[in-house]
Amino acid sequence: MNEHIALTEAFYYILLSLYQPLHGYGIMQKTEEFSGGRVRLAAGTLYGALNTLQDKGWIEALPCTPGSRKKEYRITAAGRAAVESELARLRELVKNGEQVTGGNPV
Repeated sequence: MNEHIALTEAFYYILLSLYQPLHGYGIMQKTEEFSGGRVRLAAGTLYGALNTLQDKGWIEALPCTPGSRKKEYRITAAGRAAVESELARLRELVKNGEQVTGGNPV
């Protein structure tokens, strides 16, 4: 079973963006798009996160095209499992909050 850890918003949106292979700038754009402009990744933050996600085995770098400076990444099966686990965790949070508040804003 997957370890049940909360993902940061940055990790969550990076993983979502990599359901299709993308390079760094594309990931930055998708993250901003998915979050409605709320999450904007600086280059240093993005590349640090990409290294961490690779170390966890949640994403992988694709082989580079000869002559290209752009490195593309994609999500792995383990990364998909992490997203699914996070979605289940978030659903539980919402369900519990709605039970307590009756679905009304606090």
